[in-house]
Amino acid sequence: MDYRSLTALEINALEANWCTADSWDNVKVREGFRPEYIRHTRFSGDIRLGVSDKEFHMAGGIRKHSGIFHAILHNVEVGDDCYIENVKNYIANYRIGHDTFIENVDIILTDGKSSFGNGVEVAVLNETGGREVMIYDRLSAQQAYVMALYRHRPELISAFRKMIGDYTGSIASETGTIGSNVTITDAGYLKNVRVGDYCKIEGTARLKNGTINSNETAPVHIGVGVIGDDFIVCSGSSVEDGVMFSRCFIGQSCRLGHGYSASDSLFFSNCQGENGEACAIFAGPYTVTHHKSTLLIAGMFSFMNAGSGSNQSNHMYKLGPIHQGIMERGAKTASDSYLLWPAKIGAFSLVMGRHATHQDTSDLPFSYLIEEHNTSYIMPGANLKSVGTIRDARKWPVRDARKDPDRLDCINYNLLSPFTIKKMLNGLEILDNLQKVSGVSSDAYSYQSGKIKRSSLVKGVSYYRMAIDKFLGNSLITRLSGSDFKDVDGMRACLKPDMDTGSGQWIDLSGLIAPKSVVDELLDDIEQGRIAGVHEIHSRFCDIHSKYYTYEWIWAKEVIEEYFKVNLAEITVDEVISIIQKWKTSVVALDEMLYEDAKKEFSLNAMTSFGADGDENQRRLDFMEVRGNMFESDPFVCMVKDHIKQKTKLGNDMIERLDQIAE
Repeated sequence: MDYRSLTALEINALEANWCTADSWDNVKVREGFRPEYIRHTRFSGDIRLGVSDKEFHMAGGIRKHSGIFHAILHNVEVGDDCYIENVKNYIANYRIGHDTFIENVDIILTDGKSSFGNGVEVAVLNETGGREVMIYDRLSAQQAYVMALYRHRPELISAFRKMIGDYTGSIASETGTIGSNVTITDAGYLKNVRVGDYCKIEGTARLKNGTINSNETAPVHIGVGVIGDDFIVCSGSSVEDGVMFSRCFIGQSCRLGHGYSASDSLFFSNCQGENGEACAIFAGPYTVTHHKSTLLIAGMFSFMNAGSGSNQSNHMYKLGPIHQGIMERGAKTASDSYLLWPAKIGAFSLVMGRHATHQDTSDLPFSYLIEEHNTSYIMPGANLKSVGTIRDARKWPVRDARKDPDRLDCINYNLLSPFTIKKMLNGLEILDNLQKVSGVSSDAYSYQSGKIKRSSLVKGVSYYRMAIDKFLGNSLITRLSGSDFKDVDGMRACLKPDMDTGSGQWIDLSGLIAPKSVVDELLDDIEQGRIAGVHEIHSRFCDIHSKYYTYEWIWAKEVIEEYFKVNLAEITVDEVISIIQKWKTSVVALDEMLYEDAKKEFSLNAMTSFGADGDENQRRLDFMEVRGNMFESDPFVCMVKDHIKQKTKLGNDMIERLDQIAE
């Protein structure tokens, strides 16, 4: 961009408008500069000024012409058509884009060389250190997962830290940036903060050492009373209403508000935090907490909803806050729940009551963990028949608020996957061993530091078998549906995997579900210096994510062969039909349980408190008006009924197709 020196007439006009400069020779302007729109302003250092041809249209019909009024600028570049007014102290060492509006601010400065929050170490999970994650502009949940949890590979962590350090050094500067089309009004203290395009900072109290990665597609809003230190805020997020945060990474399309406070915490895509408190947490995608009395501390969560009064303890008043806990994806807490870390809660489980016995239910997913008379009781698989579980699984992809096409986190929404199915297979083995050791007639079985009632164990085995049959059958029928086989040999050929990768253990890297062998290959490349930089790491994770269904079939094929005692290279039509029949039976049975669970929401008990001052008929009518409809016409119930019909038809059609090629 071309700048020129001021003319004598322009200098005279500026001085007539009560403007001063340490040296007018250091003030350069763009052609078309209009001095009449610069008033009561003092310049020092190197100054670059754009043109002022635009009017800003404010709420209520007020118009304000672009220009600089009542301000002190030191080493500042101001783009075209900006409006700057009432800077109480000064703006120093900044480049400001075009069409930006700054009004009623205290101070905006860059002091010394800054990386603007990049490279800040967040003491996640363990408050005393040891799992620090270096945050930077493009940190993803997957990268943070590795940095936090793979401390058994020090060379890997060292390589990771070097790459992030190199990136941090590359963007460090003594000059801050405020992007184009930015609004900063009624703000207090902004120091060493880099602000992206289209960001709105309104009524913010203090921001120090951070980056706001706003853009036109996904603007960021920082609201009234917010105080933030040492941070990164990603595109599409909003931080409102007195939120206080320090040493935090706030990922894409997160929502923090209503006085929420957080320290040493990571929040990834679509997290929401209101009213409560977070300390040293790893909040994977869709971690949600809304209540004032809720504390999340030293834990790892994802796809989680924290009930009011949820709390955890990360120390036992001995060596301090050194303990951590993990709630695997989809696990949630009921009101007034409590967990004493260390503990590990299995995927899609529900925690109710107070548990101080260091539970590990990771191989019993979809369970209820309930406290009764100070004893922790486990109900394996009970959440598989819960309407809430299915509703959650369906709402997550719909509620993905990310508008930025450059998405940082890889998110797999599947409820059933090799990750959860393998745990169910482990769970079946655990439950079978419990019966063998304690006897099938025992009233209760001890597991870890909890108990499983006999009735819960029997039901758990049934739930897990149905879910396993559903997943494996679905993998098989999906594979067959994608092929136009005409005979048995063609059927067997389509069941042959496209590659060899995918067998063995699968892991959930805070949203990304993948074979451990594939992830280990990437980590080996990082460790051995075969990765060029952090951008290539992101690309590799995205590539792994894109191949999920290819990997899934390789894993499912091996499990199908072991679980159903078949060889897919030689499988018969009758054997395939048998698997599909089991799939169809399990799908329908699980849907029928959901149907019955949903019916409870329309029982007379559910109508309690409806129909004030009326009889039962008025209560029912009031209930219908509020809920919108009755049971059979409820959208979720209709969806379940339609799902039963669709899957039954899909199974029958495939069986009919297979019958036509039977040997």
